[in-house]
Amino acid sequence: RWVFAWSVITLMALFSARSAATMILRSFRERGWNHKRIVIIGAGNWAEKVLRTIHSSDWSGLDVVCMLDHRDELHGRILHGVPVTGGYDLLSETISDNAIDEVWICLPLSSSRDPDTDFLNKVREILRNNTVTQRLVPNFEESWLMNRTIIDILGLPVVNLNAAPMRGINQLIKDVEDKILAAVILVLVSPLMLAIAMVIKLTSPGPILFKQMRHGWDGRPIKVYKFRTMKAHEESPDQVPQARYNDPRVTTFGRFLRSTSLDELPQFYNVLQGKMSVVGPRPHAISHNEYYMDQIDSYMQRHKVKPGITGWAQVNGWRGETETLDKMKKRVEYDLYYIENWSFWFDIKIIFLTLSNGFANRNAY
Repeated sequence: RWVFAWSVITLMALFSARSAATMILRSFRERGWNHKRIVIIGAGNWAEKVLRTIHSSDWSGLDVVCMLDHRDELHGRILHGVPVTGGYDLLSETISDNAIDEVWICLPLSSSRDPDTDFLNKVREILRNNTVTQRLVPNFEESWLMNRTIIDILGLPVVNLNAAPMRGINQLIKDVEDKILAAVILVLVSPLMLAIAMVIKLTSPGPILFKQMRHGWDGRPIKVYKFRTMKAHEESPDQVPQARYNDPRVTTFGRFLRSTSLDELPQFYNVLQGKMSVVGPRPHAISHNEYYMDQIDSYMQRHKVKPGITGWAQVNGWRGETETLDKMKKRVEYDLYYIENWSFWFDIKIIFLTLSNGFANRNAY
């Protein structure tokens, strides 16, 4: 009771304090106090969006005096009531004549790679002896770095380009989730698995289980188990054709198992082994990986995590035969989205979608 009361009171106190501070600041700024005068560097689409945002938040006390841009054709324009007065050569004069408090630099980051258009550093050079506050407002909306995390290593800011979030404590959470789910499911479905094994043995000569080497976590080969759904036959390890519609290799009972995904049940043993996850990118035959890794950018990034029995691509309909390259690209796109946005609740969502959509799928043959 004490912890609950403390939590509620603290939350209410924090909310009240922030609300009171906001009301006081708003009142001051309506009276003309606590305002900051700003010059925006740039007058392109991004700078205009920043200007609109400032104008829509008049309580912030930010007053844009003018905008400066290197393009002569923009000089003299009025954007949302703010003039584009000239080029960057007027910056020092503008600051001193208008009592400017801050300079907001709203230029594309890509310009800094070209010495001829490196206006960002040119502006910094002009301001090198000026004490005005300088702020860079980068346009990450147009950057592929937008959703990348930044970490500190040896005091250096390091951008994670392809590091999966399933490391450290997250990996422990994922492992515990997998082991508990796999153990519970295997206990519940063991009578069904025994019945399936008996039917396979009675209806088709050959082993009950199909075993195939596939790529696992970090691209390491793992042996994946499935109920055998095809007639016993020999295939070249370098060329494994995908199952297709009305595939003559598939047995009658095997077709039922594949359409209902019951052939995947033995993979919960792979999960208990720690070689697979309940949720993750579906593992492909090694020969398929060797083919697609040269056809699709970032294809092997799917193996930054353990492969799964079900996944984000599967619940969105991207399962079964990938007879065109576009279909495989779409599957990879969904797999990479899952890896980059993983969370415990994302896994739970995929599991519920798998259950609610049913295991039967028209693309599984």
